[in-house]
Amino acid sequence: MSNRRFLLGSLILLTLGTLCITPFVGTQAIAPGMIISDNTHPLEFDIFWRLRVPRTCMAFLAGMALSVSGMAFQAMFRNPLATPFTLGVAGGASLGSALCIRLGLAFTLLGIGSHVLCAFGGALLTILLVYSLTRVRQGFSCATLLLAGVAISFFSSSLILFIQYLCGFVDSYRIMRWLMGELAITGYAGIKNLLPFVVIGCGILLCLTRELNLLISGEEIAASRGVDLKRIKKLLFLATSLMVGGVVALCGPIGFVGMMVPHICRLCFGADHRLLTPAVLLFGGSFLTLCDTLARTLIAPAEMPVGVITALLGGPFFLWLLMGGGLKQGGFFDSKQ
Repeated sequence: MSNRRFLLGSLILLTLGTLCITPFVGTQAIAPGMIISDNTHPLEFDIFWRLRVPRTCMAFLAGMALSVSGMAFQAMFRNPLATPFTLGVAGGASLGSALCIRLGLAFTLLGIGSHVLCAFGGALLTILLVYSLTRVRQGFSCATLLLAGVAISFFSSSLILFIQYLCGFVDSYRIMRWLMGELAITGYAGIKNLLPFVVIGCGILLCLTRELNLLISGEEIAASRGVDLKRIKKLLFLATSLMVGGVVALCGPIGFVGMMVPHICRLCFGADHRLLTPAVLLFGGSFLTLCDTLARTLIAPAEMPVGVITALLGGPFFLWLLMGGGLKQGGFFDSKQ
């Protein structure tokens, strides 16, 4: 336990270092003295405070939300392959965004653009559909929840392909680019919109660490220990889905983060969610921040969507898990790790 606490302390230092250093990394070198006054160094001041700092904050928030949502889904479904996009929320948000681009919608509501509103509306519609389908079966079983989410995800993907086929070259490219997932934001409006979802969702999951520990042991054991399975599943479903919906609406579907980060943290910190949850939050935010820094500097002056970087890392990581036996159900959720 002391070794794991030391690792957690090291992770906190890594997180602080990542947040302090990555805004200065880029094609145009920025020294700390350049960001103090916008009169002496106006260009560097704008680049730092209006581009790099908001982008770093957005990457950290999105990484936290995707990582902790993946951890919650893996525990709820007892499936090491579960990701934040398992229940089709990303597919619904992507469909809303594709429709917005195809229809040429351009409006603003409460300072939020049409693209973000349509994507978040698609995510909310998916959440309602999945929830309604599980209620039709007069229960809230994980199997029904999973099947409903997968079915809606496939249907959304089919509609997106149909919309792309009807689009011209420019709109088709915009849809494809958005589907790759990117964090190219300007200013702090997006952060203000995403922050409530992340804070509330992460707070709920931090309060449910005991229930998550019991869920990975099996629903029968959890029920015998006094866990209200139906209520806990609904709470986990809503908290994680709203977080994922907010992230996807603003950043697009950034894949593999929610699968990789919980695996890595579980190998280092064990399966106890009392320690695992804060570790996943910190490492998830740092991981996506570093990936985004790599995405905007690797082929500079051009920028690469961060989803490309996470996918390039996620494929080999998945093969490593497969070859190392990390996907075995018993070993994966072994609390003695």
